[in-house]
Amino acid sequence: MDYYFITGASKGIGKAIAEELLKDENNCVIGVCRSSSIQHKNYRHQPLDFSDIPAVEHNLHKVFLPYKDAGRLVLINNAGVVGDIGYVGEGMPNERFEFVFDVNVIVPAMLMNTFLQVYQPLQVPKVIVNISSGAGKYPVDGWAAYCASKAALDMLSLTVQQEQDLRGSSVRVFALSPGVVDTGMQEHIRESDAGRFSNVERFREYKEKGELASPEEVGRKIVDFLNRTNEYDEVIVSVRDMN
Repeated sequence: MDYYFITGASKGIGKAIAEELLKDENNCVIGVCRSSSIQHKNYRHQPLDFSDIPAVEHNLHKVFLPYKDAGRLVLINNAGVVGDIGYVGEGMPNERFEFVFDVNVIVPAMLMNTFLQVYQPLQVPKVIVNISSGAGKYPVDGWAAYCASKAALDMLSLTVQQEQDLRGSSVRVFALSPGVVDTGMQEHIRESDAGRFSNVERFREYKEKGELASPEEVGRKIVDFLNRTNEYDEVIVSVRDMN
């Protein structure tokens, strides 16, 4: 059995990845999120609220159970938040930066750390995929916390892969950008004030012109990528570059 741990599996891209994986009876999906929206014999829901760091720390042992029959182990850090959209220094509450970094960086780091610790003795293929964003590579006004958190996630991925290479392990780590997808996050972005995000009209046009990829389409591409990770040498990858 191949085991896939997916954060944010109750909706959007995370749910689409989970449902695509569950089409194969040899896959088991562990959805790590606040609520459960998937009913399947090979699906296990582990409730966690990523904004509550102490609760995450105290419940990590419930996520990574000793799956001794595992043929492959894959962690997909998909959950993420864009946070409050607005300019730094113009009324942004300081605690909102903490919230974005907790969800987008701190929890993924904790999950990666625990995943590698728990399953280090198992001599099976292990893959970590951190869902990143083009916003981690280019500045976007109004998205300071989100851009910085995704840049941090990219560097975390690069560093952990370097460490695994130096240890001589076969663990593969990726930071994967899914592109512009029709999710709840996009709805939040489109509702922004142009005075707090200068490109809001462009994002509204994406929706109006049908230029947003569906979560299902992106989910299929990511699952195809998961089945071909041995073909990729780079840590930083993008769905847009995939066939």
